[in-house]
Parts: sequence; C-alpha cells; structure tokens
Amino acid sequence: MTTEWVMTLGRDAIFLTLIISAPMLILGLITGVSISILQAVTQVQEMTLTFIPKILAVAIALLIFLPWIINRLVTFTTQLYGSIPGLT
Repeated sequence: MTTEWVMTLGRDAIFLTLIISAPMLILGLITGVSISILQAVTQVQEMTLTFIPKILAVAIALLIFLPWIINRLVTFTTQLYGSIPGLT
C-alpha cells in the first residue's frame, strides 16, 4: 500500500460522494431559489414556506436517482475489493 494509492482512493471516494449527492443538492437549490423569488415577488416573508417544497424535491430526486446511485456505489465497492489482492 503506497501513499499514492491511498491518495487516489481518498480522491475517488470524495469525488464519488460529490457526484452522488449532486442531483439532490441541485434540485434542492433550484427549489429554494424558486421559492425565494416567489416570496420576494409576492412579499410573503414566511421562513418556513421553503422547507416542505425542498424536502419534497430532494425526496423525489432521491427516488428518481436511487438506481443510479446504487450502481455507482456498487461499482466503486467492487473496484475497491478487486484491488485488495494487489496491495500485498
């Protein structure tokens, strides 16, 4: 096990985390900005108004992207387990 291998593994794990979380974060961001613009236009300053639409958007994104997320995680784990014999 070399330092280069550990750094590559850490980089790949962080990159995978960012890629997997991106759909939920992007849809939550779009929903939050849309609700904020709507609040600014209508001058409704209710702070709790954004929570339910954001939660629903993230839940729907999770349901839609869950097979893709699982596929990416299984691929990463399979590659990680496959590299174990080469470490010794």
